[in-house]
Amino acid sequence: MMRELLKPRSWFAPPHPLITKNREIFAQFDQSRPLTEYTFVVCDTELTGFDLKRDEIISIGAVVIRDLQIDLGATFHRYIRPQNTKHTQATLIHRITPQQLAEAPPLEEVLPPFVEFAGSSLMVGHCVALDMGFLNKAARKILGGTLSNPGIDTIRMARGYRRALSGHFHGEEDWSHNYSLAALTKEYHLPAFKPHDALEDAMQTAYLFLFLLKKFRKGGLLTLKDIYQAGRVGSVWS
Repeated sequence: MMRELLKPRSWFAPPHPLITKNREIFAQFDQSRPLTEYTFVVCDTELTGFDLKRDEIISIGAVVIRDLQIDLGATFHRYIRPQNTKHTQATLIHRITPQQLAEAPPLEEVLPPFVEFAGSSLMVGHCVALDMGFLNKAARKILGGTLSNPGIDTIRMARGYRRALSGHFHGEEDWSHNYSLAALTKEYHLPAFKPHDALEDAMQTAYLFLFLLKKFRKGGLLTLKDIYQAGRVGSVWS
């Protein structure tokens, strides 16, 4: 099975069983359940850059949240050897050495176990669209399809929370505010983890996510659908 995964799938090949199962899980997805009934996978990817066509994933880190608590026994962290060896020289910001990447497995071997790890969970990330863009590009090539896991962006949550605090539920966005993970961690007095490390950033995002969920639930937003609408709903979160 692993030998098959190491080869890019043909354009006309049927989706890999992992993709088929993933689609089946979310075919009848219900957003109206209480938040406590969902499992979340908070994910972060370390990249060689932000160009979806040219850059690559060099690390994936993730942690599971169950019953609105971080499950420290359920984490995922892998380094990934990029196809372009020139990228190994551009990774020092992530504190990953070229040797670590040279000894790491390729994405074809890391992605399938990550998809299994994510399972039926919702994907949470700080600018989750960036992570999912790179993951789905890889999934399309390696597994023949994209992931159906619904995503939640902690940046959007933080913006919704800030609008609620200021009372401007439908006003213009305050783009002057710093919504970086480090800035929000400091602003909300959250435990600080080492930056530019996929697992540490995932853990940092998990703390931010739970902080915001607590505020949302206190304001009466109790279901997943409520959270998705949080940027538009006029509730007071204190």
